Amino acid sequence: MKLTMNRTACTLLAAAALAAGLSACIPLVVGGGAVVGSIMATDRRTTGAQVEDEGIELRAANRIREVLGDRAHVNVTSYNRQVLLTGEVPTAQDRATAEQIVADVNNVRAVVNDLGVMPNSSLSQRTNDTLITGKVQASFMDAKDVFSSAYKVVTERNVVYLMGLVTPREAARATEIARGVSGVSKVVRVFEMITEEDLRRSSTQPPAAVSTGNPSSQGH
Repeated sequence: MKLTMNRTACTLLAAAALAAGLSACIPLVVGGGAVVGSIMATDRRTTGAQVEDEGIELRAANRIREVLGDRAHVNVTSYNRQVLLTGEVPTAQDRATAEQIVADVNNVRAVVNDLGVMPNSSLSQRTNDTLITGKVQASFMDAKDVFSSAYKVVTERNVVYLMGLVTPREAARATEIARGVSGVSKVVRVFEMITEEDLRRSSTQPPAAVSTGNPSSQGH
């Protein structure tokens, strides 16, 4: 019953996000989609950091839109003041410009620029990316050894980006789960690593997990 409820909830959230995306063809997206929006009560970031991330996303999105307009499709996702840029821009100069705009936003401490220099993705591709994000998040919820609210998921052209404050053990397990989701071509980890001791001291504890090895702190 719990498994069914989890999948139903994710399906409804994905449908809502998809409906929002189809209602207006806006070329710049903030926060990586509504499917995986963080819940403040369970998010490992402080409340202040969550509010800062929302502000960073809005300010960066507005500034990029002012400069690049509709010729670019840029997703701006901030997690603990680290900003991930995904999407498409027409030129290498536009790619560099978008990164500089974000770097100049107050409170941003790092920028991960994975914008592709290529034509904007199609509506069908973005729809598929939304569905993949929902499937990844549902898989996290179904797993017994990960804490789903610790992760933010962004999908761009079938590539899944994982963000969050996690231990190496959690990073490895989440990567393994995401790679097993149908339609995923690659998983890119944009994690901020914490220690097991940091996790034990935190107020939100994940279920016990079985170790999957000693992964690197960042990678694909």
